Order: sequence, then structure tokens, then C-alpha cells
Amino acid sequence: MDWLIDLITNPFLVTGVSSWFIAQAAKTVIYAIANKKLDLTRMYGDGGMPSGHSATVTSLAVFAALVHGTASFEFAISALLAIIVCHDAMGVRLETGKQAMVINELIKAFEVFGTEQLPEVKLKEFVGHTPVQVMAGILVGAINAFIMYHLFY
Repeated sequence: MDWLIDLITNPFLVTGVSSWFIAQAAKTVIYAIANKKLDLTRMYGDGGMPSGHSATVTSLAVFAALVHGTASFEFAISALLAIIVCHDAMGVRLETGKQAMVINELIKAFEVFGTEQLPEVKLKEFVGHTPVQVMAGILVGAINAFIMYHLFY
């Protein structure tokens, strides 16, 4: 049972998970305000403001820098992971969302013209992030890492 206690008290894991949770909660509230409806799927969904992925990996990198220093192996790994995740969120995943929107519109257009029956599929459009959404996630993660560092150390 010690492994479970170690897991749930691991400050690096707690920092990353809490950053993700904060970003997802903020995303849900922002979506509700912008769209005037509460959609609880935003709590675990991709895309939107702020980026939960960016918040999670940034908090891990900042926390590693605070605990182990910027010359450490731990910081190097987490910083490279953060760069890759943030870049991917703004690149491939953002483009995937744009392509999904176009494909969904094409399917609607074909249905209007009564052409052959197309599969009943709606592609997920919320998968990537704009640079502003990623920067907001980075900010959430960095702030949470500083707070968690002061709570743990």
C-alpha cells in the first residue's frame, strides 16, 4: 500500500494533475460563459482555452526546474516534453481540427444535394489549440508550479 501513498503524494504528479484540472475547469467555465450553456464534457475534452496539455507539461517542467535546477536531467526531459506537446497542440492537432470542420461541412453539403448516403460520422473539431490558448495553458501551469513548490517545499 506504500506505493499508493507514494503515488498520490508525489509532488511532481500532484503538480501536473492539479494543473490539468485547473486548466480544464477554467476551460469549462470559459466555454459556458462564451456559449451561454454548461457543457461538462469540456472538463475532459481537448481543445479550447486554456490548453490543459500545455498547463500539465509546463507545470512539470517548471516544478523540475525549481526542485532540481535547470541543469538537471529531470528538467531537460520535462522541458523537451513540454516543447513537443505545446508545438504539437498548435501544429498537427490544430490542423486536424480545421480539417475536421471542413470534412463535416462537406458531409452536410453532400446530404443537402441528396447524393449517395454518407456514413453517420461527425468528426471531432476540438482537438488543437491556437497559440493564445497554448500560452494561457503555459501560464496556468507555470503559476501552479510555483504555488505547488511553495506548498511542498
